[in-house]
Amino acid sequence: MTAAGRWHVEVDHNLCIGSGMCVGTAPGEFRLDAARRSRPLAPDRAPCEDVLAAAESCPVEAISITLAGTGEAVFPPEE
Repeated sequence: MTAAGRWHVEVDHNLCIGSGMCVGTAPGEFRLDAARRSRPLAPDRAPCEDVLAAAESCPVEAISITLAGTGEAVFPPEE
């Protein structure tokens, strides 16, 4: 697992294009709303490889994951 502790998962709806890659990669973790924008089913959660894979597969990098409490970036990694 990439980072210990709880994660906070967000989708930037200004970037999301509704490709559905996240839903295809992690079907139990994301859904598309009526406007075809991705939403995490559990924004505050335990670390999960499927959620990380979904964030990595997003074609516009609309999904961000941070450590809950500290805000330290899990994905995309800080440079």
